[in-house]
Amino acid sequence: MKTNYLIASVLIVVSFLTSCEADDTADIIFNDNSTTNNGSNEEETGNLVVNIGGTMTSDLTLESDTDYLLTEGLIMTTGTTLTIPAGTVIKANSGADVYVAISQGAGINAVGTAGSPIVFTSNSNTPNAGDWGGLIILGKAPINSVAGGEATSTSEIGGLPYGGSDESDNSGIIKYVRIEYSGGSADTSSENNGFSFYGVGNGTTVEYIQAFEGKDDGIEFFGGTVNASFISVIGAQDDSVDWTEGYRGTLNNVYIEHGVSHDKGIEADGFNTDIGNNSNPLFFSKPTVSNVLIIGRGSATENEAIRLRAGTQGIFSNIVIQGFEEGFDIDGDGGNSPTGQGVANGDLQVNDVTFIDVIVTMKNDTSVPFTETEFITGEGNASSTDYFTWGAVWTRN
Repeated sequence: MKTNYLIASVLIVVSFLTSCEADDTADIIFNDNSTTNNGSNEEETGNLVVNIGGTMTSDLTLESDTDYLLTEGLIMTTGTTLTIPAGTVIKANSGADVYVAISQGAGINAVGTAGSPIVFTSNSNTPNAGDWGGLIILGKAPINSVAGGEATSTSEIGGLPYGGSDESDNSGIIKYVRIEYSGGSADTSSENNGFSFYGVGNGTTVEYIQAFEGKDDGIEFFGGTVNASFISVIGAQDDSVDWTEGYRGTLNNVYIEHGVSHDKGIEADGFNTDIGNNSNPLFFSKPTVSNVLIIGRGSATENEAIRLRAGTQGIFSNIVIQGFEEGFDIDGDGGNSPTGQGVANGDLQVNDVTFIDVIVTMKNDTSVPFTETEFITGEGNASSTDYFTWGAVWTRN
């Protein structure tokens, strides 16, 4: 702990006199409660408790020996960087409007380690999925929900702009970061995820991330080109991994484990609105997905492991699916949702997959006829991902 914080029995409140955004977000406030707990009825630890939140117009650097309480949305604006060292824990008050957002042109430098991950979690004594928002990253990479060029869309939570033409846009580094009990819903159509990547470019580093016990999706990609590897999603109550709006990155080494409440292991959309009136040139989601293990709760009770729809494309390799009624459910039509045509053209295919306790391995609900062998090759050949090695120590289960 830095010595300038060690002021016994004194409360220091420093209000940064920064201009607020139009949404009247409050200025960030730092509180020195050096001998006070964080309001969760725990015994006093002697650690500094710092309240964070508001719209930042300058860099913010956290410290691993400080207890942080996220009291409202923390928005990093263009030109600023949020730096979080290994071992830092940020607890969040309840509410869908309590989240961390890295705006277009801002950056995050969150680098944990396996032994000292960075943790975002609920401030509740009895935490539950949906207690708070989540982590939102917004970039300048292409999305197909707008006409193209530098046109932007706005995020479900916070109404922040994202999208553009810079495939290599860099929003920073996220490594060994765990997000717990996120997914608070602002309304029926605006929901937080654990990690939300909006138009994030492939200059951004995303490795070793876990979404644990979230109310909505664990991780969702809204367009963009960002690559992510060593992904763990456990107990997401909606889809564990979700993509839409023309996402075209790579996902490598993915572990998904369903809890009692859940939806799909992967839900994949080629677009999110009427594709014909938006992206120019027209393009669909087409990620490369490899080394995946999806564990359901048994074929007698589960639905689809992977739903492919709205024209999504993608190349899947080395996939293991366990404990589902259906492995791959492919939905589409002959119009704006040509998912089946992607199979026929070789733009949507699976190479090396193993099904364990799966009743229907592939279900074709598109208007394009194709056989399972045209969609899947190498059935029984997959070995998935060595999660219990790369996911050791820093994840929760």
